[in-house]
Amino acid sequence: MMNETRLEKLEILVAEQEKTIEELSGQISDQWTEIERLQTTLERLTERFLALEEQTAPDVPVTKPPHW
Repeated sequence: MMNETRLEKLEILVAEQEKTIEELSGQISDQWTEIERLQTTLERLTERFLALEEQTAPDVPVTKPPHW
């Protein structure tokens, strides 16, 4: 009788752990998708920023420093 109860508790524990692992796996998958989306957005924003920076940067003449 005691072994049956112990086995039943272990089976319940394993089932709960399987459910938790599946939930965590789903969350990781969702987070990975969000990370990829954010990386794409960051890359686009970086490209836009660099383009705007190039457009607004004054033309600096190339001159030698005074100590040369």
